[in-house]
Amino acid sequence: MRLLTRYILREILSHAALGLVVFTFVLFIGKVGEILELVVRNSAPLPSLAQLIFLALPTALTVTIPMSVLVGILIGLSRLAADSEVTAMRASGLGIATFLWPVALVAVASWLIASLNTLVVAPRSAAALAELENQLKTSQVSFQVEPRVFYENFPKTVLYVEDFAPQDGQALWKKIFLADISDPSSPTITFAQQGVAAAQSPDSLALHLSDGYIYETTPKDPAQSVTRGFKEFDLAVALPPAPNKPPKELAPIPELGTRELYRQVRMLRNAQAGQSKDSLSAIRYRWDSIELNRRFALPAACLVLAAIGVPLGLSARKGGKATGFVLTIALVFIYYFLSLGGVSLGRLNKIPPSAGVWLGNFVFLAAGLLLVWRANLRPLELDFHGGWKKVRHLFRYGPSPGETTMRLFRRGRLHGGGFPQILDDYVLRDFVVYLLLILGAFVVLGLVFNLFELLNDILRNRVAWLTVGEFLASSLPSAIYYPMAPMSVLIAVLITFGLMEKANEITAMKATGISIYRVVVPVLALAGIIAAGLFFFNEYYLPAVNRQQEALRNTIKGKPAQTFLRPDRMWMMGARSTIYYYEFFDADRNSFGNISVFEFDPASFSLKRRIFAARAHWEPELDRFVFEQGWTRSFNGPAIQDFRPFDVSTFKELEETPAYFKKEIKLYTEMSSSELSRYIADMQRSGFEVTRLRVQLQEKFAYPLITLVMAVLAIPFSLRAAKRGALAGVAVALGIAIVYFMVSRLFEAMGNLNQLPPALAAWAPDMLFALSGGYLILKVPT
Repeated sequence: MRLLTRYILREILSHAALGLVVFTFVLFIGKVGEILELVVRNSAPLPSLAQLIFLALPTALTVTIPMSVLVGILIGLSRLAADSEVTAMRASGLGIATFLWPVALVAVASWLIASLNTLVVAPRSAAALAELENQLKTSQVSFQVEPRVFYENFPKTVLYVEDFAPQDGQALWKKIFLADISDPSSPTITFAQQGVAAAQSPDSLALHLSDGYIYETTPKDPAQSVTRGFKEFDLAVALPPAPNKPPKELAPIPELGTRELYRQVRMLRNAQAGQSKDSLSAIRYRWDSIELNRRFALPAACLVLAAIGVPLGLSARKGGKATGFVLTIALVFIYYFLSLGGVSLGRLNKIPPSAGVWLGNFVFLAAGLLLVWRANLRPLELDFHGGWKKVRHLFRYGPSPGETTMRLFRRGRLHGGGFPQILDDYVLRDFVVYLLLILGAFVVLGLVFNLFELLNDILRNRVAWLTVGEFLASSLPSAIYYPMAPMSVLIAVLITFGLMEKANEITAMKATGISIYRVVVPVLALAGIIAAGLFFFNEYYLPAVNRQQEALRNTIKGKPAQTFLRPDRMWMMGARSTIYYYEFFDADRNSFGNISVFEFDPASFSLKRRIFAARAHWEPELDRFVFEQGWTRSFNGPAIQDFRPFDVSTFKELEETPAYFKKEIKLYTEMSSSELSRYIADMQRSGFEVTRLRVQLQEKFAYPLITLVMAVLAIPFSLRAAKRGALAGVAVALGIAIVYFMVSRLFEAMGNLNQLPPALAAWAPDMLFALSGGYLILKVPT
């Protein structure tokens, strides 16, 4: 292999590899929290956790491999063109074939790897991942029951656990309340001091309870009841039924092997012959054919994107890597837009399904061949800076009064000591450009991945593309908030100061007496503004958008619209160590039917009294509920003390109002910090687990600050890695981001499991990285 070929290959592969890692990490970060929570619980074997990670990667790689190839070609060749290396090579008599050969090697190798991944590895990984998740669900049932939450998903059983602790890969439950509601009018109540749950079979859970008693009553004769104490007691509880999988005739199955899918397509092609286009066989044929062709078309994108990337990458005169980034964002968006448009046309039978899937490839291949032919005759010239100047010149007829004023103002800034100065403008301009480019790349990547992740649901449920567009638009704000904005700031700081240090601009500034601390002030100020903006963005804008996003996601997935009111919730914790159970609640009339109130001792978790009434209604004049046709029974441990029937009665110790039973179940992402704080207090009074919510409340304040922390931490690394190039700076940025998000998710998981205080779980990563960044920046020569 010639020296020049190796040089071009190294330039392309270095950027492609870095792009692959960055893009895959951004897509994979969402699963890190779930995996780390399993690690903190010590409830799953390490091999299973490793499998979860590696089995989830192939799905992301189907999208990120073609993108990384395009990134490597465009940025690598744009850098060569911007540094006039391409001009020197062309002047020495080398044609475009010199660049096509190494690019072809990269494209073909990537196509082979992507084909192996998409055709073989991804389907098998999806099937293995689904099986592994089902196995872990069974083994994790004891951990899925949150403490201080009424778990009503068990068939005919309600479970309440005060607390739990990991023990030998299982959860040791403490202070257990178990209600058998096979007869809803007379539930059998079990209290126990502690218990251990283990998966007995895929359909049942074995409970081993200690130190408790069972309370039963007869509906026809409530005066007669049975109380039995026990030291050890075993019982089996049926697990919730697994959700029904969508039938195979409704959508292609990602877990289905390519060979089996091909056989199925051939069978459906014969079956749908002669039938209408709206017949079930015809619809199944189109959907399965789209899935089959997609598995071949996505790897082929490596070839067609390379074909169009070579002439465009060689055409960049100015901007270098920035131009490559702009081209990458634009081309990826256009390619996937064409591909998904073709899929939509194929789904509607406007064009053959295979032609629809391959539409983007055909268009880009034709454009690439045309541009290669054109570039071989005469090099193309892409100059975004020059183009922008020409556009501005069309609308300018001479110096305006504003420009004259600005010139005078700049003179003052040049010789004055205020802020901002011309140097600040210069630093900020580069930083903002890189920030917007990187953020744009992440946005396009997120849009593409979301589309392909929901493609089967879109096809199966025949969702209008307008709805899909609304969902993508509503999903962008939350994705920008987490994790795109902090990562973009981190990478932009590293590239900005890394390039300035490499070009000896930092040295020149120091030579004029300007401290490095003064140079970084504008970037840190802007990072602080971005951090504050993220907080207010999450406080006032994201909650409403997240609600809209969740509603649109349910529409795409064919789920019923989510409601926050829970009229079906029949078990609630009261304010004073009481548990309410009712069969009916009329929210309009504020009345209950067949209501029971269990009063227990919070220290010993033993039942003290049960109140039952056939009816109860709210009396505004008395400011309390009036119970009718009922009885009370008092207990002293397992012993029954007395039984008293009544026709009408009130109980002053029951302070709950009707509004207490009309609570909403909300997601923390759909509330501001003040709303979440009130919601936590409300839920805690009702006996709901709020540890996770407390952690998320602290996260609402702590997370935006990491944007500023990332900027502080990036500065010393950018100056140290600059001599090795901006690529080394991006690699360092990726390493920092991975470490931060892993540490952040780990502390969050520990906080969720009550192993760390909520404030410490949320703020510790910020403090650790801020101290590290502050120490390192103090060690930088000023």
